[in-house]
Amino acid sequence: MKLTFSPASPFARKVRIAAIELGLIDSIEFVPTTVVPGTPNDEYSKIHPLKKLPALILDNGEVLVDSYVIVEYLDELAGGGNLVPASGAVRWKVRSDHSLLQGMLDSMLLCRYENVVRPEALRWKAWSDDHWNRAWKGMARFEQQTEMLSRPLDISQIALTCVLGYADFRFADSGWRTAYPKLDAFHQRMLKRPSVKISQPPPA
Repeated sequence: MKLTFSPASPFARKVRIAAIELGLIDSIEFVPTTVVPGTPNDEYSKIHPLKKLPALILDNGEVLVDSYVIVEYLDELAGGGNLVPASGAVRWKVRSDHSLLQGMLDSMLLCRYENVVRPEALRWKAWSDDHWNRAWKGMARFEQQTEMLSRPLDISQIALTCVLGYADFRFADSGWRTAYPKLDAFHQRMLKRPSVKISQPPPA
């Protein structure tokens, strides 16, 4: 299997953490890939028409896209029910939590693009602020979810780790650690896991 990725991508990081936790990391070849808004990448568009990271290229040539889908596939390869609960109320809770966290990452990435990539004269501050507020309010929700922060490792906890890691990486002055001490404690615990420590993005 081959995984397209960038060390800076929180979505690719999610898959990398999962692959390590599932014992599948040595089965995956990592293919560095650059995707920049406004810059064509025709070769990668043949793999993923939406030009998003990551994509998992299977040995038979099939391509899986979306970090959640890829993690669920890896989870099934590892026997199933490890990071994505197989059934019951907890399955839907974990999947719903993950969807919220995925949206938070989307909003944070859009903020990054708006404030750094878009030409300054064209930037829309109210739009950027709105997207940051979505991520911030999402953090506030998870700050109150003691059960989510303490249950056995699952895909939504990995996604939350990637949200907080991306906040440190791209929004270092946001003050999330002071505002959300329970999330800070959760993140510090997660950083003790080799999978989380190894996959941290490079210094900004």
